[in-house]
Amino acid sequence: MNLLTITPSQVRSRLLLRDEMALLDLRHEAAYATGHPLFAANMAVGRIALEAETRLPRKDAPIVVYDDGEGLVAEAARHFAALGYSDIRELEGGLEAWRNAGFEIFIDVNSYAKAFGELVESRRHTPSLSAEEVAKLLSNKADIRIFDVRRPDEYTTMNIPGSVSVPGAELVLRAGHVAPDSETTIVVNCAGRTRSIIGAQSLINAGIANKVVALRNGTMGWTLANQTLEHRADRRGGIGQFEGAKDKAREVAYRAGVRHLNPHEAAVLEADTTRTLYRFDVRPVEDYAAGHLKGFRHYPGGQLVQEIDMAAPVRGARILLTDDRGVRADMTASWLAQMAFEVYVIEGGYDDALEIGPPQILPKPDPSHRYRRPYEGTEASRDAMQAYFDWEYGLVEQLRRDGTHGFFVI
Repeated sequence: MNLLTITPSQVRSRLLLRDEMALLDLRHEAAYATGHPLFAANMAVGRIALEAETRLPRKDAPIVVYDDGEGLVAEAARHFAALGYSDIRELEGGLEAWRNAGFEIFIDVNSYAKAFGELVESRRHTPSLSAEEVAKLLSNKADIRIFDVRRPDEYTTMNIPGSVSVPGAELVLRAGHVAPDSETTIVVNCAGRTRSIIGAQSLINAGIANKVVALRNGTMGWTLANQTLEHRADRRGGIGQFEGAKDKAREVAYRAGVRHLNPHEAAVLEADTTRTLYRFDVRPVEDYAAGHLKGFRHYPGGQLVQEIDMAAPVRGARILLTDDRGVRADMTASWLAQMAFEVYVIEGGYDDALEIGPPQILPKPDPSHRYRRPYEGTEASRDAMQAYFDWEYGLVEQLRRDGTHGFFVI
């Protein structure tokens, strides 16, 4: 099968122009994490049949594939052709040509979301406290509440003692219940840095009256400071908005350039077959299972921001979000817009017939093919954690050198 090729410079031009393109790394995730272009998404060749139609909804969207000399491109092209994809090109010279052109190589996974988080902290000076400072506040019984913004399963595995699970997109919706007194200091944590920064800045952007800080370096920083973690906790933050939260969340989305559509306007957007459209329901899984709009994929908002390369690998695509309460969609949309996506929020539609049932879950890859994140589980080495932070601290400068991101920070 003879594939058309595209040069690294042409790929870079498409990224700068924000043209639609999925740049796909065909290696296993563990190899992908050793180095890739900023906006390259991982889709291992052996998983194309499982993932492509979910992650690449428009079959004539431009797709560029590459490997690092492993000879995976021809097999990938056959898989895509069998599924009906029509615009597949090979990155001429593969990853080595990208390196030789002098273009930036980013390590790890979810790299551009993590780089964006570092950019937010750099530009907004998101306040933070060290693990030692937070531990001292706890020991002094200070008036603080710790919000853990990770997935509930991550929280259950290990958490800061006394913290409450409030996944990222739920913060503005639930902060008023977890910390009803505006004099209470809110500490936001994740496993590392990105979700802590985005979570703390979400509450600040939405105008909560409480003092808000991120726990610097999350549970990994807590571990490096020789603090004790709690295990198997099940504390969940209930719904309770702070005063004006819904209107303030909408204002944040407006400032980021998010547009709101009614169901009829959304139908026009969905009917446009010339652009890729991703549709995500950003509520918790139990809400989604109880009833959701047809055609919307479940992806909790906080994880969607963190894993946008996995969820929406077509750079330059449109994104349409739904949430029956509005707040979660607005806050999620505000971040995706700042990451240079064209983002919309659909208003209403829940009075019509809804689909009921759990979300589609893609099968997990073989553990031997996965990249082991330094913040996963409880057995990561201290050296790996520190090396991870050293990498994250350099991401803002690497973004500047790369120059393709198009991010802005409100």
